[in-house]
Amino acid sequence: MTTYPEAQQAPTTTALSLQQQFLAMFAQGYEAGPFGPHYVEVGGWRLHGRVNVLALRLALADVVERHEALRTVLHLENGGGTQSVVPAGQPELLLVELDEAPGPDRERRAEELMIEAETRPFPIHEVPLLRAVLGRFDDEDAVLVLATHHSAADVWSLQVIMQDLAQCYAARAAGDEPRLPEATQYRDYIVAQQEDASGPSVAAAQAYWRETLRGARVLVAPTRRNDESPATSYHRFTTDAELSAEVSRLARATRSSPFMVLLAAFAVYVNRRTGQTDLVVPTFAPGRRHGFRSTVGSFFNFVPLRVDVSGCGTFREVVARTRTACVGAFSHELPLMQVLAVAPELMNSVGPDTAPTLFQAVQPPYSMQAEKVGDLEYSAIWRRVVPQPMGSETPDGMIWSMHLSNTEVVGGLSFSRHLFDRAEVDEQVAGFLGVVGEMVAAPDAAIGA
Repeated sequence: MTTYPEAQQAPTTTALSLQQQFLAMFAQGYEAGPFGPHYVEVGGWRLHGRVNVLALRLALADVVERHEALRTVLHLENGGGTQSVVPAGQPELLLVELDEAPGPDRERRAEELMIEAETRPFPIHEVPLLRAVLGRFDDEDAVLVLATHHSAADVWSLQVIMQDLAQCYAARAAGDEPRLPEATQYRDYIVAQQEDASGPSVAAAQAYWRETLRGARVLVAPTRRNDESPATSYHRFTTDAELSAEVSRLARATRSSPFMVLLAAFAVYVNRRTGQTDLVVPTFAPGRRHGFRSTVGSFFNFVPLRVDVSGCGTFREVVARTRTACVGAFSHELPLMQVLAVAPELMNSVGPDTAPTLFQAVQPPYSMQAEKVGDLEYSAIWRRVVPQPMGSETPDGMIWSMHLSNTEVVGGLSFSRHLFDRAEVDEQVAGFLGVVGEMVAAPDAAIGA
């Protein structure tokens, strides 16, 4: 692997976190993979009110100064790596004048602006690792898109960045200096992670995973390499309000969550498709200890959920087993590197002709929905329905993502387009949604085949 030029290194360095070491398992230098220029995380917000561009530029600089992860350079070496914090710089702010389209067209154009920001290459050495695009429909209606390299910030971090940006912007627009409490930095988390590595809580969690994953292999999908250039495509879909309501009703009735109900349906779908009964479906968890909820960095953990559907006669039984698996896994959450230390054969199912299949379901953003901060009102854009031929890179795999609102389920299936046929992806989505509808409509009926 290449390394970042020595002359640009900061005087002090720190080790990679276990999460970053997990990303390094899929590293392809700085040209592709999780340290390449297409591993980008974006978030979008509708802004209502007149935007002061100068104040926004100053606020963006404030956020980069505040969060070291946005000005950290990774140095990849054989068998490991380090990272160092560099002085803050001014993030890029691109201004785009948008057509004064009617309401529904504005929603689509806002989403397209997010796609444009996501597909633009973002080399990991181009610090600061934060960019912004301000698209203006008129003087009172705008779209703000934030893009960051995903190795520096996860989805949760984008919410933190936006909350801080709104506060800094309100102060700057009023002619004041921002006054935010001191931020805890990502390198503090790395230190805490290293200190805990040999502690009793990690040992107890590893004991759980050693027993739970005995003989387990992570869920994979067969691949069919084609002539497409390596990239990640995004298939997106929606359902009606009734399905969303039925998922929520069953979740309440079974003392579970919409995620658990959807994952249980996914387990039934995979069982019918492949005949497998012992399923280890990876998902992502926030990975944040209490003291780091407002820290920017790469915290997410790859969590294997083992659900055995053998002997289940009804969907309600599958939900119960899924709930048990989720409660156990999330209460013993560890970075994958610590899980693999006690379950080293988990990833043996991944090979040249197979790729891991992940499943995640999240609620709409818990904050900034028509939230007024200073003179601007912010609303997060979570409903994404425009398909993408290319988006943020998913290293050789497939990820199902489900967002559940009060009115619909909005889903996405990201897949390596050079490994999976688009027609097959369409068929899988239709098949899964069919199973969800069937299962939640009659949870006590015989599952069948």
